[in-house]
Amino acid sequence: METCTESFGEQLMEDSAFLRADRRLDTELVDRLILQLNRIYPQVLTDKEATKFRNLDVPTGFRLGELLTHLQGKGEEACREFYRALHLHVEEVYYSLPTRLRLRDSLDPLAYPRVSQQRYDQNERGPLFFLGCFSVAMGMALLYYFGEAKVTGGSRALGMAALGLKRKAQEVLIWYTEESLMV
Repeated sequence: METCTESFGEQLMEDSAFLRADRRLDTELVDRLILQLNRIYPQVLTDKEATKFRNLDVPTGFRLGELLTHLQGKGEEACREFYRALHLHVEEVYYSLPTRLRLRDSLDPLAYPRVSQQRYDQNERGPLFFLGCFSVAMGMALLYYFGEAKVTGGSRALGMAALGLKRKAQEVLIWYTEESLMV
């Protein structure tokens, strides 16, 4: 699920200050997180530990700080399960965590364009430049070919070929066709 090289414990350490300061994590949400960890993952948070962290006489920010420290001490699995519970219950907080924002930015290809994109072009001009050059070369080849033939049918074909070309090329081909018909 995670492609980050940091461990969940390191991420939780980095996110702890943000989580303690975030006002969206009120008493009810912190209690939901504690119950999720206790009921679904009792190996992460035992009943005794859950009761300690749900003590309403202690301010919510302090209880959350103690919970985060406790989970870091429990290890990688406990930190991972805390992130899952946070994602499940408070998705907007989960996606605004500093580590999630950094991970999202590093995976977003539009956020930071690649520095080294290889180009196999011989020049910086586009495909239209190539088509233009090809058309000129083709026109010159047609002029040469039909100029040598001295056949009036070939000259007419050259005039018909001018219909699909640009204005300047058309003018040259039509001029050549008209001149060859006069001779």
